[in-house]
Amino acid sequence: MSDSPPLPETLVQPLGEAALDQAATWIARGMPVAVPTETVYGLAADALNSDAVAAIYAAKGRPSFNPLIVHVDSLAMAAGLAHFDAVAEKLATAFWPGPLTMVLPVRQAAGLSPLVMAGLPTVAIRMPAHRAMQALIARCGVPLAAPSANRSGAISPTTAGHVMASLGGRIPFILDDGPTTAGLESTIVAPEADRIRLLRPGPVTIEALEQVSDLPVLTSDTGSIEAPGQLTSHYAPGKPVRLHAMEAHPDEFLIGFGPVQGRISLSERGDLAEAAAALFAALHLADASALPRIAVAPIPEEGLGLAINDRLRRAAA
Repeated sequence: MSDSPPLPETLVQPLGEAALDQAATWIARGMPVAVPTETVYGLAADALNSDAVAAIYAAKGRPSFNPLIVHVDSLAMAAGLAHFDAVAEKLATAFWPGPLTMVLPVRQAAGLSPLVMAGLPTVAIRMPAHRAMQALIARCGVPLAAPSANRSGAISPTTAGHVMASLGGRIPFILDDGPTTAGLESTIVAPEADRIRLLRPGPVTIEALEQVSDLPVLTSDTGSIEAPGQLTSHYAPGKPVRLHAMEAHPDEFLIGFGPVQGRISLSERGDLAEAAAALFAALHLADASALPRIAVAPIPEEGLGLAINDRLRRAAA
């Protein structure tokens, strides 16, 4: 029995032409690379190459029934992969490029690796707003499958350092362009003729979706996996997490919000956008502390708070 090939040394390089060339070269070789988006860092590979997509699953330890989001740099590229109805076109016009993913019927001639869809007749598509991911897609000339760049189920990465801590030695390259801005994974929806099903809350809120579409947005929990981020336990640190904490127990690292003071605060002024951007970095810091447990202050269940609480409930599951 032959020895397994050695794991690559993971190189981190700041965004620039040389870094984009190197990232594109690894992707052309069928290897995944980490790249920032406006939401979190993604682990990107050629969505048309099954060996490359399989390498994403292997690096993350991700279950194969969990589909991936395909990232595109234009509506034309997206339309070649999936069928867009009038509702999907309206949402794309309003929110792309940006942190909205749509789950749409896949085109038979799309050429996507079947591993991307995880056996489903639909594909999750997003046009990211971040300059690094946009430039990399354009440089590669193919759609890029890109889940979050971390071990499956663990805290999502919002810096290159988070990626290195989770996937160092498992991937060859990290494109570094500083901390992400939105801090939460994209909102995922399934547009239909008379409604929009919300599969994962995120930076694009229910209120914004309803205002643009003139359709009701309904939360959808069929019990089956239709999109990323629907596993019960996800985004999880290695320690127990207690939610709605007004004060810390002696063995807890308390993450504060608003009037609840902690060792750190997601937002002392109670700003939900600031809290969303800080959430995963705070969980990383709490997970690295000497205290064995984590507590998190209450977050309002409104607007962006829906997405923050969704991630916290899965982290605590």
